[in-house]
Amino acid sequence: MGSRNVFVYYLPCGRRAPEFLNTFAAEQGLTLIPCGSADDVVALVNRGFPSAVVVDGEGERATAELCAQLKLDAFSAIVPIVILTPTGREDLVLAALEAGADEVLTEAMEPREQLLRLRMILRRADRDVSVHPTTRLPGTVQIERDIGDRIRREELFAVCYADLDHFKEFNDRYGYNEGDRVIRMLARLLRDIVKGHSPEGFIGHIGGDDFIFNIALDQMRACCEEIIEVFDELIPYQYTEEDRRAGYFLGRDRRGNILWVPVMTLSIGVVTNQHRKFEHTARVSELATEMKTFAKKLPGSVYAVDRRTDAQGRFFGRTLVSGDELEVTTEP
Repeated sequence: MGSRNVFVYYLPCGRRAPEFLNTFAAEQGLTLIPCGSADDVVALVNRGFPSAVVVDGEGERATAELCAQLKLDAFSAIVPIVILTPTGREDLVLAALEAGADEVLTEAMEPREQLLRLRMILRRADRDVSVHPTTRLPGTVQIERDIGDRIRREELFAVCYADLDHFKEFNDRYGYNEGDRVIRMLARLLRDIVKGHSPEGFIGHIGGDDFIFNIALDQMRACCEEIIEVFDELIPYQYTEEDRRAGYFLGRDRRGNILWVPVMTLSIGVVTNQHRKFEHTARVSELATEMKTFAKKLPGSVYAVDRRTDAQGRFFGRTLVSGDELEVTTEP
């Protein structure tokens, strides 16, 4: 069952789903899943991307807390939240909207209006949400917004640009379906590890095999090291047994020349504001791209951290290569 075919109903007070919800789910070909626990709702949303979450507003405190929790995370914030409120409870309507609800339906509404509002919110979500269609991760607009927010808050942060090495050759050999599967695997790996180290961490998908994750500076090292370790453990199993045993396959470059293509590796370029002061997100993006390009020139899965200051003319990078830390100094 695809996650987009799921319609979640949270009922903290234990009431049954209203008939119009069952009607709407059947009309849209959706599976209505009742949840009695906020933790179950959050877990379900984080496992995939349901069409919407409908919350019974009778549980006032539980409603507000669940809305705020889901809207705090960029991944779950894009899932529409609809609140159902009893007739005459305008205070609940206002509280639901303040908590971040995308729509509020009252019992006083005609069933047809309720259905129309539900249809509208699903159309709006599909049309307006700025996410990558393969991974459902936030796209460039939200990436820039998150970096800008961190700059404004003057917190110490790390912007990490992750890119697959030899992905094009893999895609050419195994096909775009297998390529998309690897992209989804990497997206889930990044999300699970980054969120595991920091619930406030951000993971975005620029496009193709390019990802950005933003995290507090003091958690960057452990996060990058674990990502590389888990990636290197999982990636060989995305190949056939023959290619996995050989450690490479024969491919062709753009000129048609035959070449040995190794198993994919992961390069991460890291920019921090530990030794710099950033005013604009564009400069962060420029440096992250530069560091990613530098990391891709190194063998194996690596992360490379920009150690330059605003006053320095030379580049000081620290990388992790096959578990051994070393210093790298080169001209910019």
